[in-house]
Formats: sequence, C-alpha cells, structure tokens
Amino acid sequence: MSTNFAIIGGDLRIIKLANILAKEGNKVYTYGLEKAEELKNCENVTFCDKLSQTVKQSEVVIGPIPFSSNGKEINTPFSDQVISIRELMHELNAKILIAGTITPDVYDLANDEYIEIIDIMKREELAVLNTISTAEGAIEIAISNTNKIIHGSKVLILGFGRIGKVLARKMAGLSARVTCAARKDEDLAWIRAYGHNATNINALGENLSEYDIIINTVPHIILDKEKLEYVKDEALLIDLASNPGGIDKKVAKEKNLKLIWALALPGKVAPVTTAEFIKDTVYNILKEIYKKD
Repeated sequence: MSTNFAIIGGDLRIIKLANILAKEGNKVYTYGLEKAEELKNCENVTFCDKLSQTVKQSEVVIGPIPFSSNGKEINTPFSDQVISIRELMHELNAKILIAGTITPDVYDLANDEYIEIIDIMKREELAVLNTISTAEGAIEIAISNTNKIIHGSKVLILGFGRIGKVLARKMAGLSARVTCAARKDEDLAWIRAYGHNATNINALGENLSEYDIIINTVPHIILDKEKLEYVKDEALLIDLASNPGGIDKKVAKEKNLKLIWALALPGKVAPVTTAEFIKDTVYNILKEIYKKD
C-alpha cells in the first residue's frame, strides 16, 4: 500500500530515502531540497514551491536528522530556504512528523498544533543498525589518519554501549589489540566475555600512554586535561559522541594531539545503506500507527 510522504529538509541520507520511497511506488513531495539533483528526474517525486503545499498533499511528514542545529530552524543543507521550526509546526496541524534528535521544546510546540511527533533516532532498530556504519566509519578514519596498520595496534574504546560493542568486535576482527573501558561491573564482565581486555574508566591514567588509537563513544567528558597529559603525542583520538563529546577538545588542541570529532558517520560513510535502515524503520512506525499489513 503506497503512502504520500512530505520530505522537508535533510541531508544526503534523506535524499537517498526520498529516492527509495519513490521507487517503491510512494508519492514523495519535497520542500527544502531543491539542490538535490538526483531527485529531479525521479518518477513519483514532486518539488513543491510552498511548504503548505508540500504538507497538504501528504499523510506523513519526514524531517531532517538531526532536526535542527540551532533550535530555531530545521536543517536544510540542500536548500537556500530558511524554514523555522515554528512555521513548520503550524503547517503540520494534525499530521505525523518523523524526524531525528528532536528537542523537548519542539514537542511543546507540537502539543499546541495536535501533531504526533516520532523521534526516529530513539527507535531501537535504527539505533542498532546505525552502529554498523558508525563503527565502519570510525575504522576508515583510523586507517586514513595513522601511519601504522590496524593489525597489532593497541586500541582503547571508551564506553561499551551499542557502538562500543560493534566497534570492538570489528577492530578485533582486524587483529587490533582491543581494550574497552566501562564503569559497570556487568559491562566489564561482558567485555572480558567477548575476549577483549577490560579496564575501568575511573582507573584511566598512566595506562593511557599505551594506546595507539583511542576512540570515545561516551557523550560526556572522560579525557579531561589531567588524563590527556598521559596520552602519547603520536596517538590518534577519535570522538564519536555528540556534544560535548568525551574528549576535551580545547586541551587536545593545546597539546597538539591529533583529534578527530566524527559526528553523524552513518550519513557520511554509507548514506544509501543508512537510508534503507531509515526506510525500514519508517515502515515499522507506520505499521504500528495504522496497523498496516
């Protein structure tokens, strides 16, 4: 059963998603994507001149991932349009909005307009699948930014959540000597069960000097000024966590350490695969809402 989608703003992942949805027979109405050249000859894709026109013709509205960078306008990297969150909320009266990383104040606006909002990044199936491309992207960065092979390198992964688990396994598959750092005794036990070395995050200090590559997955500062003093000059630091990250960037810069803050890797590394993951998740959401077969 086909659906009429409005796709408003978004990055390359959303463009790929629009393409996939259209090829599967859905009607796709876009706004804030006029620079998306690959959609211009796609059957079932319509570029709209007005936001109201785009929303009116749709059953479901898909917004950017992340939804906004400044809390005022939605993200539109493929457009010169400036679309305020308030303007979009007003047009979405009684519609379903699916987007990513939505802040609480957006939900407050939605309550005034009777909009059902679903933050797709809180869906477990998408979060799990996204760890694959995040882990592969981190490995690509590590290979491109070191003068040693991964095989035999001493790698420290901070955090043993979804990304930490997948990344540790893939790094071990490349014969890296992997250590994972966590706080909970349960996590430390699982790290050992998976065959990796384990260390408590609270015990990090002089042992940091052992590692060639340190990858953070924890979204709060772990490597502060005191701990960064122990990191060797030639080490590569990769921070995968959202703001403020887990590595003090100012101190790392002052020490001239090589730090790469790698955000939103799924969309950069594998936009087509990520779009497929998003599409499957959107379909799951619609099945739950409409009880579609």
